[in-house]
Amino acid sequence: MKVLVLTEYPPSAAGLATQGELLCRGLSEIGVDVHPVHFESPQEKEWYYRWFQPDVVVGIGFWGHIPHLVLHPQQFGMKCVPWLLADGYVAAHQEVLNALPLILVTSNWVKETYIRDGIRGDNIEVLPVGCDTGSFSPHSPDDPKVRSVREALGVADDQIMILTAGGDAASKGAQEVMQALALIDAEAPGWRYVCKVWPQPRTVQQNLIDLQLAADLGIGHKIVYSTNVVSHNFMPYLLAACDIYAAPSRLEGFGMIQVEANACAKPVIAIHAMAFLDTMVHGETAFLAMVAEERKIAEAVFGAGHGIDDSHRIVFPVPRTAEFRASVPDIAKYLLALMRDSGLRERMGQAGRKRVVELFDYRQVARRFVEIVSGRLGVA
Repeated sequence: MKVLVLTEYPPSAAGLATQGELLCRGLSEIGVDVHPVHFESPQEKEWYYRWFQPDVVVGIGFWGHIPHLVLHPQQFGMKCVPWLLADGYVAAHQEVLNALPLILVTSNWVKETYIRDGIRGDNIEVLPVGCDTGSFSPHSPDDPKVRSVREALGVADDQIMILTAGGDAASKGAQEVMQALALIDAEAPGWRYVCKVWPQPRTVQQNLIDLQLAADLGIGHKIVYSTNVVSHNFMPYLLAACDIYAAPSRLEGFGMIQVEANACAKPVIAIHAMAFLDTMVHGETAFLAMVAEERKIAEAVFGAGHGIDDSHRIVFPVPRTAEFRASVPDIAKYLLALMRDSGLRERMGQAGRKRVVELFDYRQVARRFVEIVSGRLGVA
């Protein structure tokens, strides 16, 4: 089988780029002839179509990328398999997607979203994102690389380090975590809450809002915001440095960092919704706080960033859930249980590690990809 992967290439530290990189690595390691190419590079993509003549072109992105992932390779007679996320609503390209023999999605929640918004569903298969369980693995607290992370963040040896990481913290549920920490602060052992966010203009204002909330809650002195560009060399040690990974995300089509935290043998606090119903097991590898609120919208504006030529407003026949909010009392209960019991943290972390290795290791995902594509498209 010859596979061309349309992805962000060369890969950055972002989730979609990592998804593509690990698929390529996994396919290569199991003997598949595979090449990556940037999904927005028509000239280089055409170059690969002509000389490589792939059996299948798999494109990684969300539904707004369909012009790059499907329409362009179809112009050259390629067999296309998009591997898609969702952002809560599929606003376009239903006809194109419905005509495809196979669509891959990252979770059952994403599949449900596509079906709800007009995709027929019998051509959709769930393929989880792969995890590099070699890099993301347990490390001793005494490892100099782990100790150096905690020292740089100002976290003492006797303090519980709670971590949330993402492009911004609020979308990962950091405000709900802060509210929960304020509830239990008086009875919890010493702690620090670290929010690792990506430096970008859109997050500057959000960071200020989050820090103001922490100050208003009286816990500002225990909150650490880290705003730096980092690589995949650093992230396993950042996760290893924490005691609890808490990210009850408001909208999540897979939740790669939560899975990576489990791979590092860290217990996770997430939300009982979306992709976490696939990736986490409540009470075993993670605690899933119940949904306290679904924030719905009745209309939205879609445009060029969604693969639509003309920006226009869409009114939904039924209001759509734009984001979920986790129960703060649930988060508080689970945080306190984990903060007080190191044995519980160890057991849940080890169970999480075992499950990730069995189900989400990137080589397992690559094998599953080959099985699905071979079975659906008859590509050997």
